[in-house]
Amino acid sequence: MAPQLSEFVKAYDVRGLVGSQLTPEVMEAIGAAAVAVTGETAWAVGHDMRDSGPGFAAAFARGATAAGADVVEAGLCSTDMLYYIAGARDVAGAMFTASHNPAEYNGLKMCLPAARPIGLDTGLADIRDRAQAILDGERSPDAADKPGTVTTEGFLGAYAAYMRGLVDLSGIRPLKIVVDAGNGMGGHTVPAVLGDQLLDALPIEIDPLYFELDGTFPNHDANPLEPANIVDLQARVKATDADLGLAFDGDADRCFVVDADGEPVTPSAITALIATRELEKHPGSVICHNLICSKAVPEIVAEHGGRPVRTRVGHSYIKAVMAEEQAVFGGEHSAHYYFRDFWFADTGMLAAMHVLAAVGGSDKSLSDLADEFVRYVPSGEINSKVADAHAKIDEVAAHYESGARTDRLDGLTVELEDGSWANLRPSNTEPLLRLNVEGPDRASMERLRDEILHIVRN
Repeated sequence: MAPQLSEFVKAYDVRGLVGSQLTPEVMEAIGAAAVAVTGETAWAVGHDMRDSGPGFAAAFARGATAAGADVVEAGLCSTDMLYYIAGARDVAGAMFTASHNPAEYNGLKMCLPAARPIGLDTGLADIRDRAQAILDGERSPDAADKPGTVTTEGFLGAYAAYMRGLVDLSGIRPLKIVVDAGNGMGGHTVPAVLGDQLLDALPIEIDPLYFELDGTFPNHDANPLEPANIVDLQARVKATDADLGLAFDGDADRCFVVDADGEPVTPSAITALIATRELEKHPGSVICHNLICSKAVPEIVAEHGGRPVRTRVGHSYIKAVMAEEQAVFGGEHSAHYYFRDFWFADTGMLAAMHVLAAVGGSDKSLSDLADEFVRYVPSGEINSKVADAHAKIDEVAAHYESGARTDRLDGLTVELEDGSWANLRPSNTEPLLRLNVEGPDRASMERLRDEILHIVRN
């Protein structure tokens, strides 16, 4: 029996177990289906450092070329490097990565030309269903009269030059930074963009941690949002008196930042910091932020003359709103950062470069700079397993019918008169409710947090 794609085709991408779910046959069928559904006949295909990546990329290319598409095999890529290729070459893209998932997983992210995302509501569901029919023998792949071609090309140098053209780091004061690549694709891209592997040296001394590409993740999981995975980075930053530390996830589309004391700088503070820099260049522009970012973000954007626009959580939602509003920048509390100058796509590297430019262009430390953007006390995300997520949300909404402002943009958001707010939303993939709370002080945050958790967990 063929693997059931509905089990591992998610809202925005494909993510599954190698061998039992993801096979070369599955990827070949998806390649053929992707060409048929999108009508795109020019594709770039890349992969991260996982062992199964090259074989899956080749299988996708076989399916795509049989359907008449020309494929450029880009080899090792970070996800944002694949977005660069899709944008700069105006081609569709297929990136084989499972991001921060464990070694036994792989996955696939696809985009249209100009790095426009392909999600369930923008073609991925049709690709899934068509590929399933091919695997089940219910239909044959569409065979073109003339198969497409496969060529191989490297893009690392062009990507590095483009990134340096967006943020000039040549005139900053000397900085010493520790970078934890987590054995992921940051080990491939950081030496090219921030080091002197391909371009002239910048006034940055890089202390590399776990730059060896290894899809088994021998040192720690490549998910820097988990506190346990940045312990080594924090220790090295403090031990070496570095100015700051950067941690990338497995496919290097997210970047997490710690200051000189090893203290994490929240993605909301990074969002506000980058927003102010972009508003200096583009006064009056729109800045997007998802609804679990700190309330400080829209306040600071407005104070700097920008127009804040609030979005749902998830890259397909924020990218769509950014394109509609022509927003110059967007940030999510998951450390995804999106830039109009980067085809509205997310890139951890460009966010890191903005942080380095801000610190290197100032006589202040990162912690002093970040303090300017921190105004409230957050709870962090709290997960609760529930039998019926939507019923629980309705129960919480009923509790706050009077005496609070509420909205249903994404789950339920509650805002109290004292400035405290909470968002409760269901997971897309698990029977969980995710709660984020923020208050003007710890007592008010904890009061609202505990009140909602009492309803959710009883």
